[in-house]
Amino acid sequence: MNVYVYDGTFEGLLSAVFEAYERRVFPDVLQAEGEMLPLFYDQLVTVTTDSTRAERVWRALQKKLSRAALGIVLSVWQSELPEAPALLFRYIRKAVDASRSPELDFGDDDVLRAAQIARRVAAERERVIQFVRFRKAADGTYFALIEPKYNVLASAVSYFRDRFADQLWLIYDCRRRFGYYYDLQDVREVAFREEDALCFSGKAADGLLAADERLFQQLWQTYFRSISIRERANPRLHRKELPVRFWKYLTEKQGKQ
Repeated sequence: MNVYVYDGTFEGLLSAVFEAYERRVFPDVLQAEGEMLPLFYDQLVTVTTDSTRAERVWRALQKKLSRAALGIVLSVWQSELPEAPALLFRYIRKAVDASRSPELDFGDDDVLRAAQIARRVAAERERVIQFVRFRKAADGTYFALIEPKYNVLASAVSYFRDRFADQLWLIYDCRRRFGYYYDLQDVREVAFREEDALCFSGKAADGLLAADERLFQQLWQTYFRSISIRERANPRLHRKELPVRFWKYLTEKQGKQ
């Protein structure tokens, strides 16, 4: 059994692919640093992340795969599922070795599974776009807190950059403890050293909000209640279309229903 250990990053995964082809030895087990090794193995390879090697693998994939298939690769990685690294390694290897792209070969279990995961990740990205609720801080910055199931914030940022190009904003992923800040010119990644209670309660202290923000929240809650038809309420469908995990940060869910 051949075991490859990498640093847990996407660049590290691509470096592992390069390493395997260079050695002509492919992993039976691929795992991130810090994970428990199998009890028995024949060879242990510790992969050194190399941006040049990773870029060479990515360029090779760009020649082999369509833009949609490259998106599947990235989406599977964003899923953060335990199976994702090994699945991607096999998917990439098939793309490199095949005479033509395997992306439509849904008879292949790996290709089918990658497509299924990518669809789920794409759906989560759309939910983030739909369910982000900005609140205005005292300094004029609009901020939103989220906890998506998959790591999709980076792929959704371009939408917010185009849609809200005329205002300062910050979107923060409380689960992964990073976010993006837009200063009217550029978007940059940010992280806080100490997590604020906001990420746990979903509510902001009055001192953090603009003077009129509470009023606008109350108006939105009132509007939301006024358009609801109690007799037509369908809680099961409601939870399907609006997953409960988003409720903590939704303005309309903070008021009485």
